[in-house]
Amino acid sequence: MLKLGVLASGRGTDFQSLIDAQKRKFFAAEIAVLISNNPDAYALERARQNGIPAYVIPHRGRKREEHEREITEVLEKHGVELVVLAGYMRTLTNYFIDRWRNRIINIHPALLPLFGGRGYYGMKVHEAVLASGMKVSGCTVHFVTEEIDGGPIILQKCVEVRENDTPETLAERVLEKEHEILPLAVKLIAEGRVKILDGKRVRIEGW
Repeated sequence: MLKLGVLASGRGTDFQSLIDAQKRKFFAAEIAVLISNNPDAYALERARQNGIPAYVIPHRGRKREEHEREITEVLEKHGVELVVLAGYMRTLTNYFIDRWRNRIINIHPALLPLFGGRGYYGMKVHEAVLASGMKVSGCTVHFVTEEIDGGPIILQKCVEVRENDTPETLAERVLEKEHEILPLAVKLIAEGRVKILDGKRVRIEGW
């Protein structure tokens, strides 16, 4: 069983999709620990309700690398093999990315490489999509590298952008797709089917 360490900062709905997938034995993986930088994150309550070890490691007043070293200690303590960023609202340093190289994935609420990078997070992504006139949007699961939202893409899913959409209605439909492809990405990685070819592209064997 692949041991997962999940980092989340907010409601934890993507985290819940992993909990649900684990319960139905969708993937050969186990959520070993949840870590949040936000003591008010509802993701912590989801962990407690499901018997998953949960830690709050606040970041305020601390250097980024110092904060990430403490996170790494907890991940290592729980034998984590894959780190999943599920609505984690922090930019990671090179220290953390190097330590977990090719073993960190993130879910982003847009079709990368569009609407990614610094400043594109939360509702800002959906506002930008609507302002652009795009007819489709979606979500992306990708490996995490030093380039924000620029790592190799594992999976993507599209949704139609409707004429009467607001950022909130678009976000809701994109979130439904996030809950499909994040557990699927974990499943494929746990099965050893995800290969990074040249540092930028991903092959999924048997896909």
